[in-house]
Amino acid sequence: MCSATCSDERFGAFDAAQLTYDDKGLIPAIAQDHATGEILMMAWMNEASVRKTLETGKVTYWSRSRQAFWVKGETSGHLQTLVDFRFDCDMDCILVLVDQAGPACHTNRRSCFYRSVQNGEAVELMKPMM
Repeated sequence: MCSATCSDERFGAFDAAQLTYDDKGLIPAIAQDHATGEILMMAWMNEASVRKTLETGKVTYWSRSRQAFWVKGETSGHLQTLVDFRFDCDMDCILVLVDQAGPACHTNRRSCFYRSVQNGEAVELMKPMM
């Protein structure tokens, strides 16, 4: 069920400050392949990384462990280029539709969601790409 935000629809100029961040200033961001619809990964953004993503077209996350910006693929070459930036009705979750170059997961798999529970067992759904 949506909060009061849903009944207060706002369209027009977007400001990253309008999003609902947690007490650490973060918002979950789900990356989805724009062409296939495949869910690739989930990471965190803060207000500044939302702004950078929208300004540059390079999906930029906030690394909680390094406390620094993380431009996806900057070191690996597996870039995520922004195709569409969406947010949910509560404005507390982001969906970035991307053009993904190579694997999205640090394990070199196409998606971070490469495991499944089937009949009570953890099963590998895809092998590393490289």
